[in-house]
Amino acid sequence: MINMRKLLLITALFVLVGCANVEVEDYADTTPRLDIAEYFTGNTRAWGMVQDYSGEVQRRFTVDIVGTYKNNTLTLDETFLFADGEADHRVWMFERVDDHHWVGTANDVEGQVDARQYGHAFHMRYPLDIEVSGRTIRFTMDDWMYLQPDGRLINRTAMRKFGLTLGEITLVFEQVDS
Repeated sequence: MINMRKLLLITALFVLVGCANVEVEDYADTTPRLDIAEYFTGNTRAWGMVQDYSGEVQRRFTVDIVGTYKNNTLTLDETFLFADGEADHRVWMFERVDDHHWVGTANDVEGQVDARQYGHAFHMRYPLDIEVSGRTIRFTMDDWMYLQPDGRLINRTAMRKFGLTLGEITLVFEQVDS
């Protein structure tokens, strides 16, 4: 009977945690207001790290981004340089739907991504194949950006598989003078 009680308690805890999700709309009244087209048009640099499920830093990197905004489409040309010398490249294209919604695509992301911005926050969730120890694993990336009063943008991304967070990515973006 005690094992059944423990099982019910654990199940209830998972249900409660699952219902406690923050929505990007919760930030609607916050400032400074983030508009990704305004923020990323021009040159941006980011510094980041990837941590595994235990919090251990696995990789560090920089990203140089050239952003252009034309005809309601934001293009982000991203060049990654990892501390071990590996380089990578991604191009995001976001089409503005309205003041709060974007539809994004990227060269290494399958399908379209629904992205939303409210107040100082931006959120999107998308599948991404990542090589880990010689294997390709498809993660669900739960990507949040928060604009700070000093103009820096903090990005936190949970890397999930089967609903479990197996890694996290943290970046800090700063606009660069052209």
